[in-house]
Amino acid sequence: MVGRLLLRGMIVGALAGILIFAFAHAFGEPLVDWAIGFEEKAAQAAGEASEPEIVSRTTQAGIGLFTGIMVYSTAIGGLFALVFSFVYGRISPLGARGTAALLAIAAFVTISLVPDIKYPANPPAVGNPDTIGARTELFFIMILASIVGMIVAIGFGRRLAARYGSWNGAIIAGIGYIVFVALIQYLLPPINEVPEQFSAVVLWQFRVTSLAMHVILWTTLGLGFGAWAERELPQLRYRNAALRRA
Repeated sequence: MVGRLLLRGMIVGALAGILIFAFAHAFGEPLVDWAIGFEEKAAQAAGEASEPEIVSRTTQAGIGLFTGIMVYSTAIGGLFALVFSFVYGRISPLGARGTAALLAIAAFVTISLVPDIKYPANPPAVGNPDTIGARTELFFIMILASIVGMIVAIGFGRRLAARYGSWNGAIIAGIGYIVFVALIQYLLPPINEVPEQFSAVVLWQFRVTSLAMHVILWTTLGLGFGAWAERELPQLRYRNAALRRA
């Protein structure tokens, strides 16, 4: 069963990748082009030589973007299916669709939304190349802290549910997660390397577009994989029940 769910997760992830590519190509790449143009003009004004174009923008915005998105979304789809296989029937009495939707929401908040609040995505021309290593480390630290906080909150919420009820337990655990994440974000150093002349509108649109790509990914996985898994799991449970009766 896990193998079949894994395959379905990867297929749904690939479908999400196609949707993300279409969205990114239509709405994200024009913003990237504007940012690159800004960077080139700033370099010319400073008397700096333009960097050689190793990979053309046509390749970057076409096959390069498509390949990167498809590999990432397919891999995430497989991981989503594996996590679904582990939590299904363990953390809630929800069916396949409900579990997949709940898992997708939790993953979006934990992996995408919370880290993006502290360290949002930036287009080209924003950020110092010398600090890219430190910025990447801080971003992954934020992701790791968010994941750990969510796991602890889920376990804590299940214990509270036995005493205070499912609804109250979920609220208390959710508040605990928010407080923990807020503390981590407060302790981690801020990063602000946006040039003064950079368009605030373009920066905002780029960050919204980047976050929307994650929304497409997790929505497709939550709804698409959940609907597909629901068609498979009841049959397996029926077969297992039939074998036990035999």
